[in-house]
Amino acid sequence: MSTGSVVPVTRWVARVWSVLSIIAVLFFTVNELLPSAGPPSTLQEWLGLTLFPIGVSVGLVMAWYREELGGILALGCLIAFYVWLLHSGHLLRGPVFPLVAAPSFLFLLTGFLSRRSGAFRKP
Repeated sequence: MSTGSVVPVTRWVARVWSVLSIIAVLFFTVNELLPSAGPPSTLQEWLGLTLFPIGVSVGLVMAWYREELGGILALGCLIAFYVWLLHSGHLLRGPVFPLVAAPSFLFLLTGFLSRRSGAFRKP
């Protein structure tokens, strides 16, 4: 399989996965913001929410138009979120957060392969 045929497949896998990730994140975020979910969030918690899910979601949406930039933003927000978790004394275990942000790796790969092979993005 040549690089030219890998790029469209990788691009669409990343896009579909990013849509599924954003839908899942929206579901859990809306559920958390409902009044019956408990006490209001603190400023510290809002900082974490800005990184994940908001920053990661914005990066995944941006990657539909600028693959490498969106992938870097989503991945950067995920890394910053884990740094924030370490600083706040909490470290989450499990693959959920990396799996939600995994399309960022695919977008970065697609952008790299597109540039390398000279293939242009097609919507």
